[in-house]
Amino acid sequence: MPTYLRRFDKTPADKRWPLVRKWLFEEPLPFFAELRKSRPILAMPELTLVTRFYDCETVLRRFDAFSVAPYDPKMNGYWMGQDDTAMHWREKSVMRSILDFEDIPGIRAFVAEKTASILKNANGSIDAVNELGRGVPIALVQEKFGFADSDPKKLFEWSYWNQVDEFWNYSWDLLPKAQHDDIVAKHQTANAEMGAYLGGLAQRRGKEMQAGQANNDPLSRLLRVALSKGLRFDATRAVVNTGGLLVGAVETTSHAATNAIAGLLKRPDVLAQARAAAAANDPSAFDGYVFEEMRFKPAFPYFFRRCEQPTVLSDGTKHATEVKPGTIVFAVTHSAMFDSDVFADPESFDPTRPTSNMFHFGLGIHECLGRAIGYVMIPEIVRQCLLLPGLEAAGPVDYKGGPVPEYFPIRWKTN
Repeated sequence: MPTYLRRFDKTPADKRWPLVRKWLFEEPLPFFAELRKSRPILAMPELTLVTRFYDCETVLRRFDAFSVAPYDPKMNGYWMGQDDTAMHWREKSVMRSILDFEDIPGIRAFVAEKTASILKNANGSIDAVNELGRGVPIALVQEKFGFADSDPKKLFEWSYWNQVDEFWNYSWDLLPKAQHDDIVAKHQTANAEMGAYLGGLAQRRGKEMQAGQANNDPLSRLLRVALSKGLRFDATRAVVNTGGLLVGAVETTSHAATNAIAGLLKRPDVLAQARAAAAANDPSAFDGYVFEEMRFKPAFPYFFRRCEQPTVLSDGTKHATEVKPGTIVFAVTHSAMFDSDVFADPESFDPTRPTSNMFHFGLGIHECLGRAIGYVMIPEIVRQCLLLPGLEAAGPVDYKGGPVPEYFPIRWKTN
């Protein structure tokens, strides 16, 4: 059988990326293994893949050389679409301060209770994507982030179209123009609706604050910062950043939790161990099973950047390559998490691996803002499922032709 690279080299240059993209999603691990060994930096006219750990780390840490400029037009001035700017550092610092780590145990307890309640009322079968992966973080946003009077269906739509357009709707995603434009339009509609809702919510919170009501949700905390006038951070920025909490909470949680449940159910020996860990009084040992399964199938197999200055990757090796300004670079972190220079025996399933070298929540200045929340919410959703007797997949994960899981039926014994 021809190797991937042999097939790649025999393919006309303008047809290589569609072929590579297919392998990246459908045959990732053997494809990545060959790249890491023989051509860890794979250049194409459209973009360049980087597949080894230390090169991916360089791309994600060196924001001066590899920027997030491609995201910026879709993020409408949000600080995550910027690198070394005053707004980036100021607003990220504000957001980190209002997402208190002291809240994390309470968030895990809420997720556990909500997931268990949904499962208890499901009568032995459920769609793990919409009812759990999306349903639980939407409930968290309503209960803990202050969106209590919102329509869950609208929260999902606002989060979904932001995520799909901002992360999966670029020229390299190879979508037909009509589909690309439809996603853009739905993103714009979602933001208009979300902005109107959050603007009204901010006005109500402001009036409640004036009346002496001590709300402690993130929007209220942000409004207090804005009203203090101690920073260049006004009520508009408070609203924008509250919207960012919703957008970041739902779809990534759903994708990751779905991948973890589906993957663990395919590993009978590991599944038995994971079930035992899930039933323990201290769930922390269980979490490693989820993050290790996510290493085999992460929600995001890569993070993309644009090269801003000539930079040599794999410097000092026979694969040293200079990446030129303007190049779109994919840091293929799925591959990097199987690099034997960093991960011992990478093909084996080891739930005790430290997560500090994993890329599930990004790396560098654009590491996921909600990392601490994700670290408890994703595994707790999975844990509650694995506590069910006789849990099994009732069908495959269905992407319905899109980039994220849309349906995954699971079932279990009820007596």
